[in-house]
Amino acid sequence: MPAGTLYLIPVPLADDAAVQSFTPYLVQTINQLTEYIVENEKTARKFLKQAGLTIPQSQLIIHDYGKHQRDNDINSFFTGLTAGRDAGLMSEAGCPGVADPGADIVAEAHRRGIKVVPLVGPSSILLALMASGFNGQSFTFHGYLPIDKVQRSKRLKELEGQAERWSQTQLFIETPFRNNPLLEEILKTCKPTTRLCIACNLTASDEMVQTRTVSEWKKHTPDLHKRPTIFLLYKA
Repeated sequence: MPAGTLYLIPVPLADDAAVQSFTPYLVQTINQLTEYIVENEKTARKFLKQAGLTIPQSQLIIHDYGKHQRDNDINSFFTGLTAGRDAGLMSEAGCPGVADPGADIVAEAHRRGIKVVPLVGPSSILLALMASGFNGQSFTFHGYLPIDKVQRSKRLKELEGQAERWSQTQLFIETPFRNNPLLEEILKTCKPTTRLCIACNLTASDEMVQTRTVSEWKKHTPDLHKRPTIFLLYKA
């Protein structure tokens, strides 16, 4: 019997963004699945309900791949797939496998010869890049920068140098409650003419995407505390 298909199911980036996050094909797909691998069962069930799931949730098999479960044996996640049943992979927010631990599940699916199908949905990284006005032909996402101030400042200078040397967009993030200290460090470390895009609360009703030079941001510094944000540096 051929193996099932692993569908990568995007979820909303913001609480009030369900309408713009779920495509008709995604809704059709989730109503054909009864098994999921998820980062957080509670929010996964919420997202499925928002997307228009008609299957009773009591009939779902949900495997927990949260941060406290990742050292456990994942063979059970693939029992249904190996037996020919399709399954869905969902992250906590956004696209599975992109800045997301679900990449390990996808890699294991490939090792087992299981077909992987990514569905269309919101990626904060790509949305921020699209709206920044920066180079979309050459860009790098770095994830989290060092927490140590000295190391973080050094890393910011390196990214600024790469942006200038290669005309390459540099993207990075921070834990939302540490956004303000990171922004302060960017404004203190980077050159006045370097361009910084701040993409905050993407797809939410209070979404903010603005591109300014570092010197301009110093005049009007936003409060980003606990607001999911993508930072982008560029210097042509």
